[in-house]
Amino acid sequence: MDTPASAPRTVVLDHPLIRARLTELRRVSTETLHFRQALHDIAQLMTYELTRDLETEPFEIETPIRKTEGARLKRPVTLVPVLRAGAGMLNGFTEILSDAAVAFIGLYRDEESLRPRPYYSNFPPTLGESDVILIDPMLATGHSGAEAAAQLKNAGATRIRFATLIAAPEGVAEFHSRHPDIPIFTASVDEGLNEKAYIVPGLGDAGDRYFGT
Repeated sequence: MDTPASAPRTVVLDHPLIRARLTELRRVSTETLHFRQALHDIAQLMTYELTRDLETEPFEIETPIRKTEGARLKRPVTLVPVLRAGAGMLNGFTEILSDAAVAFIGLYRDEESLRPRPYYSNFPPTLGESDVILIDPMLATGHSGAEAAAQLKNAGATRIRFATLIAAPEGVAEFHSRHPDIPIFTASVDEGLNEKAYIVPGLGDAGDRYFGT
């Protein structure tokens, strides 16, 4: 049965290379260098699927032989990693989307309330005209992702898609309850959350493992 266009959408990117790199990320024995490389690889692979339905427009170019019609993106792309872990996926995206603008949202999780606390944001003036890709490797409770998406909407963004490495079903439900219009693209929807609200089986703290802290 087809899913209505207005329904919340979660796309699991089931690709053999993504599965192999994700396994490296999950292994507790994977060192920082290899963790970083695997995360970059997954971000690059995710880029192709995330951008598959971006709109293009025709324009005329001249080849060495003759004039012909080419295509270009209809709108600029803005990448928005959530600090700090989202920065770990940024290079993978910019290696493909080399002309994209980059904005930042800073959030940290209050370990008692498990609620996000914003501390920084920086958006380009073209945000409202852009196709926006929100980037955060972990969608656990969903509160941080939903807060980041709300900030983007408040700043004028209207075309948003969310890229996350792994997600918990609880986080997917929370995010879609607040933003049913934003599709989620992820490498895996895991089993759920433990008593500390960490994703199981997960991969630990993506920021700590990426930055070696």
